[in-house]
Amino acid sequence: MTAIAQSASSETFVLNLGPQHPATHGVLRVKLVMDGEYIVEAEPVLGYIHRMHEKMGENRTWAQFLPNTGRMDYLHALAYNHNYVCLVERAASIEVPERAEYIRVITNELNRISSHLLWFGAFVLDLGGFSPLLYAFDDREQILDLLESVTGSRLTYCYFRFGGVYNDVDQDFLDGCKAFVARLRERMPMYHNLVTKNIILMKRLQDIGFIDAEMCRKYGATGPVARGAGIDFDVRRHEPYSVYPRFDFDIPVYPGCDSMARYMVRMDEMEQSMRIIEQAVGAIPEGPVMAAKAPKIIKPPKGDYYHAVETARGSFGIRAVSDGTNTPYRMKLRTPSFSNLVTFGEAAKGMLLPDALALMGSLDLVIPEIDR
Repeated sequence: MTAIAQSASSETFVLNLGPQHPATHGVLRVKLVMDGEYIVEAEPVLGYIHRMHEKMGENRTWAQFLPNTGRMDYLHALAYNHNYVCLVERAASIEVPERAEYIRVITNELNRISSHLLWFGAFVLDLGGFSPLLYAFDDREQILDLLESVTGSRLTYCYFRFGGVYNDVDQDFLDGCKAFVARLRERMPMYHNLVTKNIILMKRLQDIGFIDAEMCRKYGATGPVARGAGIDFDVRRHEPYSVYPRFDFDIPVYPGCDSMARYMVRMDEMEQSMRIIEQAVGAIPEGPVMAAKAPKIIKPPKGDYYHAVETARGSFGIRAVSDGTNTPYRMKLRTPSFSNLVTFGEAAKGMLLPDALALMGSLDLVIPEIDR
């Protein structure tokens, strides 16, 4: 037993949260040293679903690794697709048609909303509320139907290609996007009245789960976790890629540093994603959706390449080293949930166990992305 645990009380005991507990959102184990109902130490234990994606990236061609990206963060798979194709396109100097870039943004933002809706429903379920999950999944199904119509998948997407996208979208898809945005805008007040303004939720989240800007910098936390700590950083705005600079949208930032601040960031982000989708659908140009001279065999010049995108959970970066062959020499994946999770060990100290579960839910963890 550690010195911290010994000094806290002679009655401390070890509690294993997971690796099957539903509150851990996947195969995650958290080793807790408890003093009664209070947490003395919290140690996340990873590796239960590790699949060696980085090593697989070094044993497959550049094209063969593309489906792997949708198996990491399965809730925002298109952002992972997007990052990988952007990296390879930058390395191999492949020009992407404008229409393809607009389609990438539209589908990416739809996928971001679907991820936040699932988080919203599961988060409230962790806190004991069941009904919001049904409403959230009802809206999420509308998005999955839209994405399935163009990608052929409903979860682990592999729609983007080096130089564009797999196939074009039709007017029905664009009209469906407009209809969905109108529908969700009408339902957002219902979500806020039912959940956000609910006194039970407010008491469970406000001033609980303290993660400030310094802790985010210390552990490299990004996304809604960092923006809920007052850090105004979003890769789409501060390290622009694709056609995001053409759209007008805000970056939700809350200085509260508590679970409620992280909740509000994601709720506001859904509003901003709807703004981006509306603008992209209204301005999408005509033209091809694949580069005319996209090489069939990808062999980027020798070099060290890096690219990052903003996923639903934060900054996802890929570093790839090319030796000039059709297989990457080195593939390094910087996933946001790993850095966000590490804050839990420090933030959970001294908390009651139920409050710590609310804190964990507010981090929006996807375990296969951590155990990549």
